[in-house]
Amino acid sequence: MTNAQITIREKKLGLLIRDARMAERRSIKECADAIGVKPGLFRAYEEGRRAPSLPELEALVFFLKISINQFWGNNTISDAPEPLAHEDITRLISLRQRMIGALIRQERTNANMSIRHLSAQTGISQSKLKSYELGERTVSVPELEGILLAMGSRIENFFDQSGPVGEYMNSQQAMQKFTDLPKEFQEFVCQPVNRPYLELAMKLSSMSRDKLRSVAEGLLDITL
Repeated sequence: MTNAQITIREKKLGLLIRDARMAERRSIKECADAIGVKPGLFRAYEEGRRAPSLPELEALVFFLKISINQFWGNNTISDAPEPLAHEDITRLISLRQRMIGALIRQERTNANMSIRHLSAQTGISQSKLKSYELGERTVSVPELEGILLAMGSRIENFFDQSGPVGEYMNSQQAMQKFTDLPKEFQEFVCQPVNRPYLELAMKLSSMSRDKLRSVAEGLLDITL
């Protein structure tokens, strides 16, 4: 890498560092303290006059809770969708409350249970249950758990799946499932060279039993 290329890389890295800090609403001093340098030096990093070492960059990644790949890409964190505004969250909660009410009614219908019967099972008045189903009142989590228990359902079935909150929760669950895998499995998945095997496994998992049997028999014919 030539001196000119190094200078360009320093400038780009500085912009990405500043973008990451601003996106996480951290001050220069906070970031400098986190990686053990003086604020003036950290400012020089952001301005592209100096560049951090890899351990310093790793420490910054840990402090800001971001991916280190951020500093080898072309997208800034500020390019990501803006977080929901307060008004949007309020509307989302109102919509979700109506959806919860509709789901309660659907579960009750599927369980062939009347409002009266559900009221007797839960100790919640019929008028209150009706207002929950219509989305007119907010049902607390303990009451919702009691209602679902009486109908033989689970609260996990009511978690948001398609909204912004649901997408976030699903991504967190997927990450947790990945971290729960044995280390050797994680390493296998992360190796780009193994991607064809993973794609093949996905295709095989979607096949019917008869189709899998046919594939297996074909492989035996080839190897024998």
